Amino acid sequence: MCLCWCHRGVTPPTGVVKSVSSIRFLLDGEIIRVDNPEPTRSVLQYLREDLNRTGSKEGCAEGDCGACTVVVAEAVDGKIRYRAVNACIQFLSTLNGKALYTVESLKQPDGGLHPVQQSLVDYHASQCGFCTPGFVMSLFALYQNGVNPDRATLDDVLSGNLCRCTGYGPIIEAGMHMKDYPLIEQDELRLIDRLNALKPDQELNITSSAGSYHAPVSLEELANLYLLNPDASILAGGTDVGLWVTKQLRELNQVIYLGNVDELKRINETASAIEIGAAVTLEDAFAVLANSYPELSELFRRFASMPVRHAGTLVGNIANGSPIGDSMPVLIAIGARIKLRQGSATREMALQDLYLGYQKNAMQAGEFIESVMIPAREAGLVLSSYKLAKRFDQDISALCAAFALRLDGDKVSDIKIAFGGMAAIPKRASQTEDFLTGKSWSEENIQQGMELLKLDFQPLSDMRASAAYRSQASANLLYRFYLETRSKTPLNVFEVCA
Repeated sequence: MCLCWCHRGVTPPTGVVKSVSSIRFLLDGEIIRVDNPEPTRSVLQYLREDLNRTGSKEGCAEGDCGACTVVVAEAVDGKIRYRAVNACIQFLSTLNGKALYTVESLKQPDGGLHPVQQSLVDYHASQCGFCTPGFVMSLFALYQNGVNPDRATLDDVLSGNLCRCTGYGPIIEAGMHMKDYPLIEQDELRLIDRLNALKPDQELNITSSAGSYHAPVSLEELANLYLLNPDASILAGGTDVGLWVTKQLRELNQVIYLGNVDELKRINETASAIEIGAAVTLEDAFAVLANSYPELSELFRRFASMPVRHAGTLVGNIANGSPIGDSMPVLIAIGARIKLRQGSATREMALQDLYLGYQKNAMQAGEFIESVMIPAREAGLVLSSYKLAKRFDQDISALCAAFALRLDGDKVSDIKIAFGGMAAIPKRASQTEDFLTGKSWSEENIQQGMELLKLDFQPLSDMRASAAYRSQASANLLYRFYLETRSKTPLNVFEVCA
């Protein structure tokens, strides 16, 4: 079904401009135009099948292995920002107004190698070749952004690239030396001008036999469009919606993309809250939140790989409502609220009230999350979040816990305990909270609180963990939080384990 106003017999709202049906983006310095692309065609499919750029590989088709990594560039605040993303779950139409780089793009005019590639060769880091192009592109994004990386940075950047030949040592060594080679000059100002000229200023309305794709450029247009088409799938970063297509083989007849709405890309910090728009990426949101809540830095780094954080959005994770979504427990524990919009009407609610049941929420037809508001850091807040998974990097949680504590002397004046993975929704441990509030922060009371968790949750067994493991682990995490925050001889778990 076409989503444009004229085909629906609806008068366009005031200020809506004429829509276009083709996308334009830069590739190797040339403007590529694609007319009416299939709404859910991926960047990887387009590269391999239409352009015969087969350097980008399909491994997992779900954004985990990194064999398909490409780099997308945008003009942001007068600079070019290069970000590695997974081409397998990025829809082609989201490239509109951007610049795309593939491993083929790195070929130099004299036929030589880019410094990133040359470093991989010189340090014997090129492995079987299937995954190497993905590593090249992740390092290329780092190189283009002018970063001179240390080991920790490289570990984070490459967490989304899997090497089946276990060649990580040489790959990391190559990454640390890629800046040793002569720099390649680039005309950034010219690229900024070209990207600004390509920036979408009209609605993108694509209709094909496979369905429709609509990308409004203002919040008003988006709200009215979704109100008229409440069954449409809202697309932000595609890190979840992309899997509906590649893994669940779902046909999305109507797609509405948020990424061209500037109002939703904003982060507003006030004395009382940090408001993060629905189109703000995880990477950008986490960078701001970590300034106020540095205790969450590890959780943010382990949330997903860098390419996923470059594309996915914090509000998207919230709206998805997965019972194992890692952002929700800590946001619920610190009292985050969401702003909902339906047409021109808006309302607010506590994030914890959004979730009604498994994949059920309190949003009405045609209503979407415009932003999430995280309270500004309060003095005296003691906060921790823990993620348990089979792997340290890039793994779905078996259990994610968050604790927000306020003490008055040695007594608990307020405590919020929230878990993901323990119920059909992200959920607070209300009975445990009620018991601990007003009591001393002591070994005896914590032991009783650990027992009460069994009344708050009846977890299920699945491929990630058994119910018994989750029950025991949740109690152990509460105890760990106590040991790390008790007034007498607080325990540093990492020092003990070392």
